Amino acid sequence: MKTTLLGYPRIGRYRELKKACEAFWSGKIDETTLQQTATEIKKDNWLQQQNLGIDLIPSNDFSFYDQVLDACLTFGCVPKRYNNIDKSNYLELYFAMARGLQKDAIDVTAMEMTKWFDTNYHYIVPEFEKEQSFSFFSKKIINEYKEALDLGIKTKPVLIGPVTFLLQGKEKEAGFHRLDLLDKLLPVYFEVIEALTTLGVEYIQFDEPCLALNLSEKEQNAITKTYEGIAAKFPKLKVFLANYFDCYGNNLNTALALPVDTLHLDLVRCPSQLDDILNSEDYNPKTKLSLGIVDGRNIWKNDFEASLKTIEKATRKLNSDNLWIASSCSLLHTPYDLDLETTLEPEIKQWLAFAKQKTEEIVAISNLLKDENDGYLHLFEENKLANLKRRTSKRIHNATVKNRISNLKPSDSQRVSPFSTRQATQKQALHLPLFPTTTIGSFPQTKEVRSWRLKFKKGLLSQNDYDVLIAKEIEDSIRFQEDIGLDVLVHGEFERNDMVEYFGEKLNGFAFSSYGWVQSYGSRCVKPPILFGDVSREHPMTVKWSEYAQSLTDIPVKGMLTGPVTILQWSFVRNDQPREVTCNQIALAIRDEVVDLEKSGLKIIQIDEPAIREGLPLREEEWKNYLNWAVKAFRISASGVQNETQIHTHMCYSEFNDIISSIADMDADVITIETSRSEMELLDAFVNFKYPNEIGPGVYDIHSPRVPSLDEIENLLLKAKHVLPKEHIWVNPDCGLKTRNWPETKAALKNLVKAAKNLRAKELELV
Repeated sequence: MKTTLLGYPRIGRYRELKKACEAFWSGKIDETTLQQTATEIKKDNWLQQQNLGIDLIPSNDFSFYDQVLDACLTFGCVPKRYNNIDKSNYLELYFAMARGLQKDAIDVTAMEMTKWFDTNYHYIVPEFEKEQSFSFFSKKIINEYKEALDLGIKTKPVLIGPVTFLLQGKEKEAGFHRLDLLDKLLPVYFEVIEALTTLGVEYIQFDEPCLALNLSEKEQNAITKTYEGIAAKFPKLKVFLANYFDCYGNNLNTALALPVDTLHLDLVRCPSQLDDILNSEDYNPKTKLSLGIVDGRNIWKNDFEASLKTIEKATRKLNSDNLWIASSCSLLHTPYDLDLETTLEPEIKQWLAFAKQKTEEIVAISNLLKDENDGYLHLFEENKLANLKRRTSKRIHNATVKNRISNLKPSDSQRVSPFSTRQATQKQALHLPLFPTTTIGSFPQTKEVRSWRLKFKKGLLSQNDYDVLIAKEIEDSIRFQEDIGLDVLVHGEFERNDMVEYFGEKLNGFAFSSYGWVQSYGSRCVKPPILFGDVSREHPMTVKWSEYAQSLTDIPVKGMLTGPVTILQWSFVRNDQPREVTCNQIALAIRDEVVDLEKSGLKIIQIDEPAIREGLPLREEEWKNYLNWAVKAFRISASGVQNETQIHTHMCYSEFNDIISSIADMDADVITIETSRSEMELLDAFVNFKYPNEIGPGVYDIHSPRVPSLDEIENLLLKAKHVLPKEHIWVNPDCGLKTRNWPETKAALKNLVKAAKNLRAKELELV
């Protein structure tokens, strides 16, 4: 039984790509050096998979920034605003589309960015016009196939399928549907396939995760048209069609009728679909099945015993030659190598598998299915013992936490009074002007600040010396905010490494890796905590520095917390109990912190929930249950305070139209959202719904090095004012400023404050 992967991590085992890209952007290295880094990462990935025994290795799963952006360049889908950039300077064009560009006479904004299905991975959103044209522009997929071939490895190139590519994009003008562009796009796909097959490519993997959604008849017909067209034009090509993140669902009959060589099944997210297919009269036994049985989204060790039973079910109906063993999805979402971890507790480490170990698991499962498998039986016994030890570990369960969950009451998720009452009380307490200005929480974490944290962690800096440095940084940031005239301040979060990791380090039930990095977007990597047991808070986590910041000024300072759903979503979460239960445990811990912040004198507390939309199940019929418990968890975390305390939340890089009523049900006094890249388009959902509470539509794209001009910000604010009650509008960036540098941050925030003051002055003139 052959083995394959759908994709591999691409940041480098020590984040070499992140470091090289950021050095390239800052002018510290040239393009040749950047390309050399990329070449070494690809080579290392391919050779590692080959050495571990993978039969069909993917290529074109590497990216400098994002695979959807790569597809845009492959198919020549470049928005017109980039026409002034020299197309021969590929990387300048590529990174301008991802990050924006201010250079010489060029000043262009970046493309929109949002979450890839229900993951924390952000992709660049393709932009389509009614008269959109496509062309085979970037030859990256060809070049990478040749690179692997030079190493003696015949790979399976990976392409985002044309229907998913179109559906995950956005129309930039009215009067058409992006799926209407399929007839223009398919000939370019054929051109790419022709170039690959000429080189001897046998398999091409087409990623169509849109098949995990409830597709309309038109969308299903587009799938059929695409793959019947490919089969007719390339009858010898073996199409490996990959759906992941859920079942085929109502698209199953469409998928089973396709003339493809292999259908991939995500059997981690949807184990039941194997039975559906094997028992279907429409299934052609000649169609190979790729059994995605090793989890590509989480880091828990595979259960060999359970996996073998699933595979044996398939082999009772199918010849083993018609089965692949695979990861459930690309391993992009998992860290590189557990062998790098030297500080993880051995008890917890034995329960885990990173990308390298998952690759080994796939090969081991294949070998255990062979008639002569005596040499692999020890792996089966080791795996069985490790899973048994996890199930019986005393580290996982806490009776006090379980009792608190069982004693939750409806009143625990209700504020004292409705928003209209709270709003009036808060206006009297806070005395904020019209269009109050604030930031989302973090300020730039300079190399110097990060070095203090590292030295402190290694014991090279005492607690007192570290505290003195952090206190000075906080004071400087408070003075800067006062000087430019912000109305609500933040302490800057200089003591924090990551908005989830920081809290996980202070809560029971979490463990941490040293090299467990995964890509979130571009060069931004996160190191998700490992949430292995019941969650509780023993001591205050943020009160010390928030209270200190407030002591420095009479202007309100926001306490900054990460919400329970986001901590859940952005951790590697235990899979031995319902996510709802785990989320409520986190919510109670955050609630305790909120109450302590209020007691310390803070009048404004922000509980960030950027992952609420991300956690939404892909199929609409499953939304209600998720949204009920997710909203309840947020409300549990926020409802322990009095009316005078203003609760903020923040969400970014998500579409809100379909869940806007649930966002309103969260009942935050103020919500801040990302809207600058879409030029306030994302605000439409709140306007159409008549969102009742206050809202801060972001006017400064913090994922771009561009400094927005005063006119630019004013125009965005005027758009907001045109559709929202002026008394409800806040002025703020799209997201936290941690990844930016101080010069651009200061320039942008000065423009932001000036724009708010100008708008405020115009309103006074009208009175």
